[in-house]
Amino acid sequence: MGKKNKIYMPMGMGGLFRFEEEEKHLIKLKPVHLIYITIGVIAVEVLLRMII
Repeated sequence: MGKKNKIYMPMGMGGLFRFEEEEKHLIKLKPVHLIYITIGVIAVEVLLRMII
C-alpha cells in the first residue's frame, strides 16, 4: 500500500482571527427585565415632570 498524499488547504484569513467559543457577559439580562427597567425609567420621568 502506498502512502496517501494529503493536501492541506490554507485556512481563510490565514488564522488571523480567533473567536472564543464561550461568550463572557458581565451582566445577564433577560428581555423581560429590560422591558421592566424601561417602563420604570419612563414612570420616574413622568412623575418628575408632574412634580416640577
